This record gives sequence, C-alpha cells and structure tokens, in this order.
Amino acid sequence: MSPIRLIPVVLAVLASPAAWSAEPSGVGYPAGYRDWTHVKSLILESGHPLYESFGGIHHIYANAKAMRGYRDGRFADGSVIVFDLLEVKKEGNAIAEGPRKVLGVMQKDARRYKTTGGWGFEGFAGGDKSRRVVGDQAASACYGCHAEQAGKTGYVFSAWRE
Repeated sequence: MSPIRLIPVVLAVLASPAAWSAEPSGVGYPAGYRDWTHVKSLILESGHPLYESFGGIHHIYANAKAMRGYRDGRFADGSVIVFDLLEVKKEGNAIAEGPRKVLGVMQKDARRYKTTGGWGFEGFAGGDKSRRVVGDQAASACYGCHAEQAGKTGYVFSAWRE
C-alpha cells in the first residue's frame, strides 16, 4: 500500500481514544463527574468487612448512559460510574467529609474489557489524575468483587432509588 493511501488509516487510528490514551487501564479521569447524577452516599464504618480498604464516606455518581442502566438494568457501552471515597471527619455530633482517599471509576466497553465483564476499572489516589492505583491489576483489584454482582446488577453494587 502506498504511503498516501495509508494516511486515512493512520488518521483513523490516531482519532480513536484507544490509540491516544496513555492510561494503562484505558480508563481516564472523569472530568466534571460532580455535575453528573448523584446516585447515593453511604458510610462504611469500623467493623464492616471492607473497612480497611474502603472505610469512609462514599458518593456514587453516574453519567447519563449509566443512569439509563440503573433504571433499566442494562448498562450500555459508554456508561461511567464514579466512586468518590472520602475520609470521615467527626465534628461534634456531625459526620463531615475529610480528605479524598480515592476516586474509583468504572467504564463500560464490552469490546475493550472482555475479561472483566465489559467494565474497565481505575482508581486515582487522593483524586489525583496522575496517581493511578489500579492499572493492569483491574481483574484482581476490582473485578473479583464486582463479579459477584454480574447476574444481579450487571457488575454494579449501587442501585438507584426514585
């Protein structure tokens, strides 16, 4: 194939997010996620089996595609769910948000993430875009637990309530 005929092919590949993504897991930092729908909040306290890893205040956000999935039970490609985990800060008789511990992201792409139920996973320590904590460990770090939800809620732990 001549170099001139290769130009459209090269341009198409470079235009693909998978080609230019520098993220090891392919899951990027979700800019503007706090403007998405807030699905729920919860607090994991000492004594919960996941407290050591995930103790704190959890806020779950979903983009528009993920919200359709919450409502109809089928998460389409392009669905993104964010798990915003913050430390608990006690202020008198109130529980307040402390510093961010991690920002977890689930991104649905059935073709790209075949080995993890169609979901890509990433975590950003302290919410810092440059401090990835999952990378190529998604299968053991995230998917192992989420697989328990496969037949129930499409690998998603949280649920939407009206």
